[in-house]
Amino acid sequence: MNLGLFSSIAWRKDPGCGWSKPTPPCAIYDGLSRTLRLGLRHYPEAAGLRHRIRRGQDLNEGGEHVAVESTKKSGPKYSIVIPAYNESARLPRTLASVVSCIQARGWDAEIIVVNDGSTDATAEVVQKFASSTPAVRTIQERLIDAATGMPDELRPVELRLLDNLRNRGKGYSVRAGMLAARGEVVLFTDADLSAPIEEAERLFDAIRQGADIAIGSRWLESGRQTQRQPIYRQFFGRCFNGVTRAIMRLPFADTQCGLKAFSRHAAQTVFQLQTIKHWGFDPEILFIALKHGFWVIEVPVAWAHDERTRMSYLKDGIKMLQELAIIRWNALRGRYDRPVEAAKR
Repeated sequence: MNLGLFSSIAWRKDPGCGWSKPTPPCAIYDGLSRTLRLGLRHYPEAAGLRHRIRRGQDLNEGGEHVAVESTKKSGPKYSIVIPAYNESARLPRTLASVVSCIQARGWDAEIIVVNDGSTDATAEVVQKFASSTPAVRTIQERLIDAATGMPDELRPVELRLLDNLRNRGKGYSVRAGMLAARGEVVLFTDADLSAPIEEAERLFDAIRQGADIAIGSRWLESGRQTQRQPIYRQFFGRCFNGVTRAIMRLPFADTQCGLKAFSRHAAQTVFQLQTIKHWGFDPEILFIALKHGFWVIEVPVAWAHDERTRMSYLKDGIKMLQELAIIRWNALRGRYDRPVEAAKR
């Protein structure tokens, strides 16, 4: 297969394994979360956009959750999920960059910000951005036009906010956004955009050419890094990756890059089966993907280290090693073999 603009490494499951692809799951997410359709409060005429609320069972803790679906016949082409915890300082610039990229490239896309129980003004910043930025108002106006049956020439896009009632972890928040997404291709990215959002096109290209999952890699072409991590972070990062490869038998050069894209079928399958709620969720979702026979391509991306990262390689590194053991135990118990439900858009 010709992958065009980029070199990449593609992986499938071990041919000796007999796993088959299950039916994709229901678009629900773990825990009680509030879905806020930004802009509707600023545009009363958008009240005609009806929504259907569906309740279901929390997969991990037995709690109740609420998911909101639009009555549009089909979802957008792309969903971009941004987990955020106390990101009020970085989100305005991040959202502006994402909206600008969507407009410049003509993507039919929705943006989903998952606020992970932030104690700062993260939610308010997202709401303010939606109400004060002309481009976002235009996005909401496009939705109104679509609802009234007018010609939809500008490709409607949504900015959605999902709120966790308390801090649950990055893995939990990514899972919530990915299962709530309605796009044909679903991507998650870090709130600091260490990998520029423009790099998403490289992952979308891989999926257009047949991959189920495309993951960004900082190490396939390390020369693409515009600002490297400090030496000690590079050391601990490579050590963790080596341990992950050994324990999980994952063949990837970089499991932790925060830019990953999934076909809808792959996303709905993998993230329903995900159990890890914190930093160690990346190896788990890749393990699940290979176990279920999805074709995963590793794509080199540009990347710049952000000194404001909150991850502690000592404290969080120990926790991630514990989570690797949990993943292995889950696999032995058949946790990743259970059936998943059909998704609705």
